[in-house]
Amino acid sequence: MSTHTRVKDVVCGMMVAPDSHPTDYQGQPFAFCSAQCHDRFVTNPHLYIGRPGQPAPKQQGLKVLKRRQFVLDKSLDENQAQALHASISAMMGIETLVIEGAHMTVTYDLLQATAEQIEAVLAEAGARLGNGWAERLRRGFVHYTEECEIGQLQVGPPSGCH
Repeated sequence: MSTHTRVKDVVCGMMVAPDSHPTDYQGQPFAFCSAQCHDRFVTNPHLYIGRPGQPAPKQQGLKVLKRRQFVLDKSLDENQAQALHASISAMMGIETLVIEGAHMTVTYDLLQATAEQIEAVLAEAGARLGNGWAERLRRGFVHYTEECEIGQLQVGPPSGCH
């Protein structure tokens, strides 16, 4: 194999080295540009690869845009907001991002990112989400509904929620 061989990341479409975040699914090798794309594929492979005669949503060019507001435990100063903006913007699938005080509004493609992944990047960047019971319940509901929607989008029998 040539050192210049590149393969397509089926989640985001980038061309990557075959040994970049590799995984094998049903006897076929796949490579990804990032752990984020790898995790999206491993969790729901049939969003990205179809079955004979059934192209996957990603293969059809589908985007599933979600707009979510995340409430932080405190307002961010300008430097904190810039650092957080850079961390979230670096994720695949982020369309728009607005940070105003303790509120962050993100529009993202559900086929490339989830609210749960965005929350993980927030935590890695040192931002803490609001921790009241209503906010935790709201986040749990968002995670559940995204999981259901993803399950319904996969090619083949629906999985998860009905």
